Parts: sequence; structure tokens; C-alpha cells
Amino acid sequence: MCKWLSVYICGMAERDTTEKSRLAPFKKYFRYFRNKYILSITVVTLYALFLDDDDMFTLISQNSKLRKLKADHALVAEKLTKTTRTLKQLDHNAALERYAREEKLFKKDNEDIFIISYE
Repeated sequence: MCKWLSVYICGMAERDTTEKSRLAPFKKYFRYFRNKYILSITVVTLYALFLDDDDMFTLISQNSKLRKLKADHALVAEKLTKTTRTLKQLDHNAALERYAREEKLFKKDNEDIFIISYE
């Protein structure tokens, strides 16, 4: 019985040394996390970066959407000024008829329209 007990204890000792050798590279990092201030700062930082509702990935995607919307807003504003300028020019019937014929391809009843396009 003593022999079996000594083999069991020696086996445990050998297993402990192999576990310690596996954890040896991480041992220097574990001593930093024993400090409660570093541990709490790490936990709060990880929570703020990854787990919060306004985490880092959400903020990045929202900023990209905002940039895209600002670019779209600039295009729409440019089209609006162009349309407003065109509407101011169409106050007279002659200008309105010219615009309808040139831009919208309207025609009178007894006319034919030929469109020539250059490629």
C-alpha cells in the first residue's frame, strides 16, 4: 500500500511540474493581474470596447454610415440647386416649351422627333 501511495504522490508531482512548465510563459502576465487596479481597468476597457451597446465596432459602422449620408446629402443639395435654377428659368411660356422639347422630348401633334446620339 505504501508503494502504491508513493507512486500516486510521485505521479501527482510529475503532473504538477508539467502543468507548471506549460504555464511558465504566462506567469509574468499573471502577476500583473493580481493587482486589483490593473484588473479592474482591464475589465472596464474590455467591456467598453467589446460588450457595451456603443462598442468599438458599432461606432465604426455608424461613422461610415454618417460619412455616406453626408456625401449623399451633398449630391441631393447640388441637384436641388440645379432644379431650383431651372424652375426659375421656366417662368415664361417660351422657355417652358423649349425645356419640354429639349429635355423631356415632348412634341406637338403633327411633329416627329428624331434623336441623334453619338457614341
